[in-house]
Amino acid sequence: MNKYIVSLRLRTLPLSMSGIILGSGLAYDYRLSTIDWYVFAWAILTTLSLQILSNLSNEYGDAQRGTDSDQHGRAAYGMQAGTITAQEMRRMIILFVFLSMVFGTALVLTAFGTLLSMQSLAFLALGALAIVGAMTYTLGKHNYGYKGWGDLGVFLFFGLLSTMGSFYLQTQTLTAEAVLAAVAIALPNVGVLNLNNVRDMDNDLKHGKRTLASRLGKTAGKIYHAMLLLICYVLFVCIGKYWVLCTLPVIIWHVWYIFRHDGHDLDLQMPVLMFTTLTIALLAIV
Repeated sequence: MNKYIVSLRLRTLPLSMSGIILGSGLAYDYRLSTIDWYVFAWAILTTLSLQILSNLSNEYGDAQRGTDSDQHGRAAYGMQAGTITAQEMRRMIILFVFLSMVFGTALVLTAFGTLLSMQSLAFLALGALAIVGAMTYTLGKHNYGYKGWGDLGVFLFFGLLSTMGSFYLQTQTLTAEAVLAAVAIALPNVGVLNLNNVRDMDNDLKHGKRTLASRLGKTAGKIYHAMLLLICYVLFVCIGKYWVLCTLPVIIWHVWYIFRHDGHDLDLQMPVLMFTTLTIALLAIV
C-alpha cells in the first residue's frame, strides 16, 4: 500500500478542497447560518476523488512520454520509481473514476432529491466533464496539458465549478459574490499548476510539453504567477473579504522567493501556496 501513497500526491488534497469550503461557507451565510452537511460531505469526497484521479492520470500520461524521468532531486512517483506498473496504475485510475462517479451521483441525489430533474442532469453532465478533464490533462491523444491549456482546465474545474457548484448545490441559486469568489480562489489554484510548470519548464520542453509557462518563458511565467495572486486579493477585497489580507505577508514572501529561485528550489514553495490558498478560502468565510 505504501508504494501508492506517493502517486496519490496527498499534499495536493487540501488545495482541491478550497473551492468546496469557500462555496459552502458562502452558502452558509446566504442561508442564514445553515447548510446541508450531507451535501458538503459528498462534495468534499467528490473533489478529493477527482483530484486523485487527476494526479494518477497525470503521472500515467507523463510516464508514457518519459516526461518525468528526471526528477531533479525530487522523490520519484510510483511509475517513475518502478514500484508501480502500468497495469496497476490503470487499475487505480479506474477505481477513482468509479469513486468519482459514485460520490458525484450521491452528491446530486442528496442536493436535488432526484437524478431526473434538469438541474440534476446538468450537474451529472458537469461531473462527467470533470472526470474527463481530470483524466485528459496529460493522458490520451487529445490531452490538453501538453498544448498549454492546463491553466484553463484548473481554472474551470477546481475553481469555478468547485466553488460555484458547491454554492448552487446548497442554495439552488447563484449570486455575484459567489461568482467573484469563485474566480478569486481559482487564481491561486492556477498558480500552483503554473509554479509546477515553471519548475519543470526545461524538462517539459525537452519532451514536447508546451505548457503556458513554457510558452511564456521563466521571467514572464513568474510575472504571470504574481499577477494571478494579486488579482485574487483584489477580487476578495472588492467583495469585502478583508480577512484574506492576513495571508498577504506570506504571499509577498512567496513571490519574492519565486523570483529569486529556479528549478527544484521552487518545489519548496508548493505546500506554501497550497496551504495558503486553503487558508484564504477559510478566511473568506469568516
